[in-house]
Amino acid sequence: MFTNRARILVIGAFVIMQAVAINYKVYEIAGVTAMFILLLIWGYFKEGTIVLAAKAFHNKDYSKAEGLLQQVANPDWLSKKRRGFYEFIYGGVCLQKLDYDEAEKHYEIAAQYPLRTANDHVAALVHVANISIRHNDFAKAKAYLALADKYEEKITSKMKDVVQRLHKELDKK
Repeated sequence: MFTNRARILVIGAFVIMQAVAINYKVYEIAGVTAMFILLLIWGYFKEGTIVLAAKAFHNKDYSKAEGLLQQVANPDWLSKKRRGFYEFIYGGVCLQKLDYDEAEKHYEIAAQYPLRTANDHVAALVHVANISIRHNDFAKAKAYLALADKYEEKITSKMKDVVQRLHKELDKK
């Protein structure tokens, strides 16, 4: 739950503490600080800034959320749960910027990873279906809605209404 800059500052503080501990020959503390440094480095690669980006996205600060997501050097290195959430949030940011092609790409990737709830998973599928309808790719929209229908028992009534509206819109076309 650190930005990259904060992570570097904390690692710097631990390196100083480790140097002092080694200087005073307190190797136990030096070992513990080394573990904390490794934990922070591991967090950089596996956790990233996703939690902070999610908080900014929830607060509708989309530019801050995008900036935090861009701090992730390689999304492929994120853990599976974080990767799905990364793509889901990035898809939402792209939707806010009205960049539908990029949003569709991110939501497609998000649908391949586990998300927090079935509702979030269906939301990703519905976004792809909706964008596909707008691009007149009705076969793709039907395929994604069929995937969303598999979660019908696990989603909220509001999400069920959204899925039904998209089905009706597809039936008209």
